[in-house]
Amino acid sequence: MRIAVNTRFLLKNRLEGIGLYTHEVVRRLVEQHPEHSFFFYFDRPFDQSFVFGKNVTPIVLFPPARHPFLFVWWFEWSVRRALKRHKVDVFLSPDNFLTLGTKVKTVLVTHDLAHVHYPEQVSFFQRLYYRFFAKKFNRRADRIVAVSEFTKADIVQQYQLAPAKISVSGNGCRDMFRPLQLAEKQAVREHFSEGKPYFYYIGAVHPRKNIHRLIAAFDQFKMTSGTPHKLLIAGRFAWQAGEVKTAFEAARHQSDIRFLGYVTDEDAVRLMGAATALVYVSLFEGFGVPVLEAMHAEVPVVTSNVSSLPEVAGDAALLVDPTSVEEIAGAMHRICEDDHLCNKLVANGRSQRTKFNWQQAADVVYEGLLNC
Repeated sequence: MRIAVNTRFLLKNRLEGIGLYTHEVVRRLVEQHPEHSFFFYFDRPFDQSFVFGKNVTPIVLFPPARHPFLFVWWFEWSVRRALKRHKVDVFLSPDNFLTLGTKVKTVLVTHDLAHVHYPEQVSFFQRLYYRFFAKKFNRRADRIVAVSEFTKADIVQQYQLAPAKISVSGNGCRDMFRPLQLAEKQAVREHFSEGKPYFYYIGAVHPRKNIHRLIAAFDQFKMTSGTPHKLLIAGRFAWQAGEVKTAFEAARHQSDIRFLGYVTDEDAVRLMGAATALVYVSLFEGFGVPVLEAMHAEVPVVTSNVSSLPEVAGDAALLVDPTSVEEIAGAMHRICEDDHLCNKLVANGRSQRTKFNWQQAADVVYEGLLNC
């Protein structure tokens, strides 16, 4: 079988979200199925490390597709022509978008429908693009893979699709996430938080991620707890981060809040493993990989009681209303005051984390490729 894959999010040292999903799933497909030929469609020069086997032919298609106008050009012209030229049997597109103008069988991975629920948090041209194309993409796909049962139900409700058309693959956690020894934890704290314990967030700094309320909650926690804890926020600043800056400027404990920017994989592992807790109180998630990474690092989790997050967290996290600063601050207090609770969350996480892994995700995608 000749399989084309949209690999435009495979970016060296910038594997986030969709890029990580693409990397972990597609690498397994290539390595475990040498009987198939894979055509990787990049939209810019690629790193050779992303060519996972001899059965991969990497191809750069113009133009670099990072703007809605260029999305249309890349998918509807460049990819469409390449699919025909390479006589592809099936096209895998793991980034919510696909090519409408092709008869090639297509498997679409839909990560979330955040643009439906929070359209104001998407730039103007992207909002127009989603409004016109998103429903068409999901209806055109021969098979859809959703990353959670929540996302599957959302697709069915929003686009009136048959549930039988949609499989659920989940996400997984890279093997690098692990518990740290006490000496390792202290070394991380000396490097990143002046030797003090800290709460941790990792992900894009974007309105949907609710960082402004996290900052306000941490400030409230500091005013009433008297603990030496810091708040470390790892991740790039995305579009519309004004509320975050306003919340930071209003915080009385600015000196205890540190923005780390994008961190390397090595530092991400260390920072997670040394945290008092991961506080991931996003307003909306299709999955929420950091929650799973924290379970593998055996770190307590505070997360939201909305969207897919309760599904991923199970009984291994404190669930809070992400719109309530008081609830988020209260959860921080509970983490600091109740060692028994923390130990229980970690123990529950050891069981919960077994429900999600990259091999299972790859198997679901492969089944979709075979049966679409």
